[in-house]
Amino acid sequence: MTGVKVVDASALAAVLFGEPEAEAVAASLEGARLTAPALLGFELANVCLTKMRRHPAQRDSLRAAFRLADRLAVETVAVDRSAALDLAEATGLTAYDASYLWLARALGGELVTLDRKLAASMAR
Repeated sequence: MTGVKVVDASALAAVLFGEPEAEAVAASLEGARLTAPALLGFELANVCLTKMRRHPAQRDSLRAAFRLADRLAVETVAVDRSAALDLAEATGLTAYDASYLWLARALGGELVTLDRKLAASMAR
């Protein structure tokens, strides 16, 4: 098994909802211990909701894909909200995105994201 990886909603949503980046994301997650801030489930629910509103005819299949998240072995972890707020202020990220960045830094893990701004912040 490889080290810990913090997976954000953009990356996990790509896998769950079969987006073009799904295969590459899945390959990057294979064999890793996956973690995420506790807000991950709500972010995935919001992605699902947005997709259902855009594609109402696909509602049932989108909800089925959303339920697959419960089968993934992603450990959710509490984040230091004050530290995430400080990090958001310093980087220009949202507090939500900063929580993933904070967790990756705190655990010394790789951040798996499709969000370019978040990925660039990890590199700093």
